[in-house]
Amino acid sequence: METKIKSRRQFLRFAGLSALGLSLQTTRRTLLPPPQETGSRLVYVGTYTTGRSEGIYVCRLDLSSGELRGIDVAKGVVNPSFLTIDRQRRYLYAVNEVKEFEHKATGAISSFGVDQRTGKLHSLNQQPSAGSGPCHLTLDATGKFLLVANYDGGSVAVLPVIKGSLGAPVDMVQHQGSSVNPDRQQGPHAHCVALDLANRYLFVTDLGLDKIVIYGFDSRSGKLKASNERWAKLRPGAGPRHFKFHPSGELGYVINELDSTITAFKYDGARGVLQEVQTVSTLPADFSGQNSCAEIDVAPSGKFLYGSNRGHDSIVVFSVNQRTGRLGLVQHVSTEGKTPRNFAIDPAGDFLLAANQNSNNVVTFRIDRQLGKLSPTGHAVEIPTPVCVVM
Repeated sequence: METKIKSRRQFLRFAGLSALGLSLQTTRRTLLPPPQETGSRLVYVGTYTTGRSEGIYVCRLDLSSGELRGIDVAKGVVNPSFLTIDRQRRYLYAVNEVKEFEHKATGAISSFGVDQRTGKLHSLNQQPSAGSGPCHLTLDATGKFLLVANYDGGSVAVLPVIKGSLGAPVDMVQHQGSSVNPDRQQGPHAHCVALDLANRYLFVTDLGLDKIVIYGFDSRSGKLKASNERWAKLRPGAGPRHFKFHPSGELGYVINELDSTITAFKYDGARGVLQEVQTVSTLPADFSGQNSCAEIDVAPSGKFLYGSNRGHDSIVVFSVNQRTGRLGLVQHVSTEGKTPRNFAIDPAGDFLLAANQNSNNVVTFRIDRQLGKLSPTGHAVEIPTPVCVVM
């Protein structure tokens, strides 16, 4: 029977970390024959592998109906909870969210080649993440470096990319400090890494510190440079989780896990500085239950912003004033499942795919490009413990 995971700490205790090992032998099981590629888009779903999940699930999204069909599974990958793909769609990278790798207190990162015809994955290599519990990763604009946030370790690391494979970390920065929540903020918890559009500055949300820590990034060496003047402070107990830039590159938004809010910023790219504009609730005014936020993203048009609520089990939709960055509430819509851990918007801005971790399904919604509103397509695919969706 599958165990529902209530928190990252509970999950890592449950996982049997040192006994799991991280296998590089990736096998595949075909679920359904893939539909014709015309009018479809590949989708990859990262999972926790403590229950029925077998690894990274490969699907196809029908761009006319919104139907999502499973076509393959890359097995032998332990806890590939967050994924990213390079711009040429040749390589995929997954965190291995564990506390121990090769008998050391660190998680790992796995790299895969992508079959350009079928979308199937083949394993390339693994490297340590230079901190335990890696939970988020991104590639820089050149594709030469991969950056990772280590939640339990409270650190950020940079790994070189060499023909798709990963090298040993070239830099690591350890965060220090705490905040007001005694259960969740007793120490640093790096939760997200995001680079600005110029590839000059790295933004690391730290849930444990209530800060977005900003580093200078050297795209030639992969080195990070800290500055005491470059960071954004959130209200005490907010718990910043994920950060996204607006397509213009002049606005930024962070979703705060612990107090269920979103904070909007204006961004000065010349100095690498965020200036707070507004903080809004992600919840309806009459909601009184328990909730924590997870994912945030901006529509390709830049007109709308989306965030996920775990507890209320919904996606909140806001309009974006593209001049000021301020948000206006548009809609709350049920994700038709439990605990929406993550979601993804397709590059054309027509569909949103919501991963419901505790009901084991990924549900597709059609996006109204003019109004921003979401409507269920009636299609969903069953995937055990889905944690991350990338297209």
